[in-house]
Amino acid sequence: MNNNIGKVIRIAGPVVRAVGLENIRLYDVVRVGELGLIGEVIRLSEGLTTIQVYEDTSGIRVGEPVQSTGLPLVVRLGPGLLGQVYDGLQRPLEILAETGGEFIQRGVQASPLPEDKRWQFTSHVSVGDVVGAGDILGVVPESQTIEHRIMVPPHQRGRVVSIRSGEFTVNETVAVIRSGDEAGVNNREISLVQRWPVRQPRPCQTRLAPREPLLTGTRIIDAFFPVAKGGSAIIPGGFGTGKTVTEHSLARWADADVVVYVGCGERGNEMTEVLEEFPKLEDPRTGAPLMERTVLIANTSNMPVAAREASIYTGITIAEYYRDMGYDVLMLADSTSRWGEALREISGRLEEMPGEEGYPAYLAARLAEFYERSGRIICLGNHGASDTQGRMGSVSVVGAVSPPGGDFSEPVTQNSMRVASTFWALDYDLSRRRHFPAINWTSSYSLYDFSDWFESEVATDWDELSSEAMALLQREVELLEIVQLVGPDALAERERAVLAIARMLREDFLQQSAYRDVDRYCSIHKAYWMLKAVMDFYHRTQAALDAKISLERVTALSVVADIARMKEFQMETAEKEIKAIMDRVQFSFADLGVA
Repeated sequence: MNNNIGKVIRIAGPVVRAVGLENIRLYDVVRVGELGLIGEVIRLSEGLTTIQVYEDTSGIRVGEPVQSTGLPLVVRLGPGLLGQVYDGLQRPLEILAETGGEFIQRGVQASPLPEDKRWQFTSHVSVGDVVGAGDILGVVPESQTIEHRIMVPPHQRGRVVSIRSGEFTVNETVAVIRSGDEAGVNNREISLVQRWPVRQPRPCQTRLAPREPLLTGTRIIDAFFPVAKGGSAIIPGGFGTGKTVTEHSLARWADADVVVYVGCGERGNEMTEVLEEFPKLEDPRTGAPLMERTVLIANTSNMPVAAREASIYTGITIAEYYRDMGYDVLMLADSTSRWGEALREISGRLEEMPGEEGYPAYLAARLAEFYERSGRIICLGNHGASDTQGRMGSVSVVGAVSPPGGDFSEPVTQNSMRVASTFWALDYDLSRRRHFPAINWTSSYSLYDFSDWFESEVATDWDELSSEAMALLQREVELLEIVQLVGPDALAERERAVLAIARMLREDFLQQSAYRDVDRYCSIHKAYWMLKAVMDFYHRTQAALDAKISLERVTALSVVADIARMKEFQMETAEKEIKAIMDRVQFSFADLGVA
């Protein structure tokens, strides 16, 4: 810590103004007052330093010292991140609770990584090897499921002059890299820890176009509105529509190696549910505890708003770090609306000219900067001649949005829609009818095209089936408007058939219970056969109507109840059992005289 010390001259909530900090830089972290509260410089103007304090400033007096650390807000990245619960400043909440009680004491600090634990490091390079940024020096078994890869920090390159395997704490030197030329030689000691500024995206070798979906096990998402592995999505919805449950489901079932869950300004009871449930959950992919591949960042609505604003950046930086190892990472932010409210409050304290609904004029730019840190990449590093494609990793970002009253026209939702490529609109009416997930299929969309992937990995007719099913659901909405005006008897029999099949799609395919063991996760292949069975029934119904067979006789077939039970089939036997149902559908229509 340098000796650059100033003093407080004004306090306005989380915003403090100080003078005397001559060598300070924008976004440097400072210590405010006798308690040493953590703050970040957000404005410099003619000797006046404006500081955003991440803790409660109650009791701070004019004239108290302000001391610069000389560093921006950084996170420590290394073994021990997984399974931890942090606040927005990467302070481990469990350790703070042990030392200071249930409430975070102001000015308190604790190491985000276990300082005394010894990790087994196995080197992958030898003395004399030339290594560059992103090269893997060795590995540490961080958990049963994740191998922590110790990498050369970005912007570093040189020859390995010392490296050893064995047990080390995170701060001990495991390797020494020599760089330089005749003008000078620099030896850099490498430990198991990297430090990285949270507001600066971590570099990569190449950014790649999305090629495959992030499978979630939720049928309406995977079948109609998929998000890319390395893509971005938002879940807007009013209170009680299922945002948190949907994100919990994604955390457990999505096809990701590491999960970073950021509770950004949510109610304390919702965050408590996450903290109590996640340690008890079993990872369905490995059978190990889910927390062994999860990092939780907990910032509730009663915590200082400035720390809430920082929590998003802390989460995405940790996600990028595991991405750089070659893992697929899912980051969940719940919710970006509370983050936007923090920006609005801080902007108001700074007396900035407000934008729409009081939000700062730079809200759109901040949201874009955040979502743009998602992506699928080729990681930094020399991956060897045998690895021609390079080490690939991804960060997929899913942000929940809590628009007041479910009004999607408010600024956070609208600006998020401009930068996120998938939009899952949660609907009040669906949630009141107990239809979950309450994703409205007429308002939602996905800008990703994975027709080639589905054709090669699932079935050649996937795109045709999903497009036809979505057209049926949209046609149902139009017909229901007519029914409300003139009643169902005014519809032709073919139109009533559309309503009947659309109802089967809604209740037997789209509706999915997150609390039933057999239905909370649905593989993409099971979803395909379920959709195929419903659409096969629709096509045979159309043929029956052509043969002058009444719709009442078709809907009275016993096989309709069999279709409704498809979601109860185990994944291992689903294809076989659904094919048997389709055979019974064929026989049932044959009995009606339809080939």
